[in-house]
Amino acid sequence: MKKLLVAIAAAVLVVGVGVTAAVSGGDSRNIMKFRVMAPVTEPYTDPANPIRGVPGGGLPWIIDSAHGRLRSGGRLAVEVDGLVLAKRDPVPPELRGKNPSPTFEAIVSCLSAKNGIAKTVNIATDPVPATMKGDAEINAVVDLPSPCLAPIVFVASGGGSWFAVTGA
Repeated sequence: MKKLLVAIAAAVLVVGVGVTAAVSGGDSRNIMKFRVMAPVTEPYTDPANPIRGVPGGGLPWIIDSAHGRLRSGGRLAVEVDGLVLAKRDPVPPELRGKNPSPTFEAIVSCLSAKNGIAKTVNIATDPVPATMKGDAEINAVVDLPSPCLAPIVFVASGGGSWFAVTGA
């Protein structure tokens, strides 16, 4: 009898976990976690050199730190600190070390396919406030395509030019 009760309790637990995963849409699985982002620098400041169709900001930037996570259900969290214009030419002296953009947004870029044709899908979050010191927290849910292969996360201006990208 004791073995039967243990078996029933285990079955209820397994079913409960499965129902929780189904209700959450698999949102608990990490597609990617990152602890570093690279700032836009030359040659990516030139609009002729976009990454997956996303143009770089027109001037070089620097970043103190960044981290984030993208989950399978589209939940995205990104925190950046010290994302500011570079402290060198060609940045005008009065803008060096400052963030002139009042908002940042995140762009998730996936390689996907539709009707057997490969395509790049870029999904932007709503803009969030950014400080003059280049600090911001982005928490959003994006509608990921299926499949979402080789995702890249950008931190960008409200206009869609990127200032930082996953990578080093």
